[in-house]
Amino acid sequence: MNTPGNRDRITNRVPQTVAIKLQEAADLTGSTLNQFMVQAALEKAEKLIAREKIIYFSKNDAAMIINLLDKPAKPNAALVRAFERFKQREIENGNESRPAGANTPSAEV
Repeated sequence: MNTPGNRDRITNRVPQTVAIKLQEAADLTGSTLNQFMVQAALEKAEKLIAREKIIYFSKNDAAMIINLLDKPAKPNAALVRAFERFKQREIENGNESRPAGANTPSAEV
């Protein structure tokens, strides 16, 4: 819920030519200059945020990822050696009581 206490003020200084163009666009949409600028900025922000946060996959890409999750490949020799080195470092650091990657000890059911 928007109450007067929940609002922020944003101000801009723009060249007169820009202000005239923005006002013309606002008039064409039937909104005030302020409403037009807020709506335009919000639309741009939502597009930018979506572009940066959402990953789009084709049907083939999605199927490949699901297949990899359902049937993971066996670890190769390099991965096995790396995991052994990791386990050794965990033992040396005193973290051998927890399974690798666990934040807290797991409770058995």
